[in-house]
Amino acid sequence: MTSKFLRPFLAVAALFVISAIAQTSTAAPMGASTPATASPATSGSGTKIGTINIEAAIVQTNEGRRDFEDLAKKLEPKRTQLTSQNDELEALKKQLTTQGDKLSPEALETLRKQIETKQKSLERAGQDYQEDVGNQQNDIAQRILQKMGPLLVKYAQDNAFGMIVDTSKPWPQSPVVWADVQKIDVTQPIVDAYNAQSTVPPPAAAAKPPVKPAGAATTPKAPAPKPANPSN
Repeated sequence: MTSKFLRPFLAVAALFVISAIAQTSTAAPMGASTPATASPATSGSGTKIGTINIEAAIVQTNEGRRDFEDLAKKLEPKRTQLTSQNDELEALKKQLTTQGDKLSPEALETLRKQIETKQKSLERAGQDYQEDVGNQQNDIAQRILQKMGPLLVKYAQDNAFGMIVDTSKPWPQSPVVWADVQKIDVTQPIVDAYNAQSTVPPPAAAAKPPVKPAGAATTPKAPAPKPANPSN
């Protein structure tokens, strides 16, 4: 599933990938950085159409797996703090529900103000946390994609692809309504090519590559009226 933090970035990434693949043999050489704002070209150098899940390609590389796992560890103290704040708030709400009719008007008003204050504090902290997570995830994705782009261009040219489109998002967010990905998807070959040129070994502790950035998987849910749902 696409991480909600990466989706704005992937909208730009998809344009970059489609545009870059359409370049002729004069496109950026292997290993060069191609900016995400490259102008779209009108045609490719081959005849086939392929697909790639950009998000999956990024997070399944050895480098992506390592960096997203490191980010999750880095963010663990903040997640723990937010969880503790949430537990305190829930305890006060439970107290209001179970003991509210037994409290004096002054004590009841004090408790309600405590709940309101902690609610607002948790909401702000949760929003700041999610923004920080999103920014750091996008930084990782941008860095990997800049190195992955030339590999994708070369693979497309070597295998006569005229276009490769991103399928990270489902239709109708993506223009791809249906595709037989078993026959035309190039995600795994690109991941393999990236790992082959990378000096980053596979993470020893991970039996399988993550399907989404680890930092988004355990985001605490602030008890706001519309809490931010963590990625599944």
